[in-house]
Amino acid sequence: MDEAGMAALGTSPFTQVPIEITVSVGRARPLVRDLLRLKRDAVLPLDRKVTDQVELYVGDRLIARGELTELDGEQAGQLAVRLTEVAQLGGGL
Repeated sequence: MDEAGMAALGTSPFTQVPIEITVSVGRARPLVRDLLRLKRDAVLPLDRKVTDQVELYVGDRLIARGELTELDGEQAGQLAVRLTEVAQLGGGL
């Protein structure tokens, strides 16, 4: 997208519409019988490590990857994502 296109995008009323971003930290594939046995405090192992990158999606489209981090200051303890890769508009990662 050229500079004129970016400038037009910045003045669009659509830039003020919030979107939901889903952060995928991993997947689990338990057997149904194991899923039915889950109780409070059960641990469900995921297919990733704490240090692995997470993926950010809008709908089913991958838009970025990043690392989980913890905020400091007034927001101490809140999770955030530090982006390490961002998809190009109209393209992929």
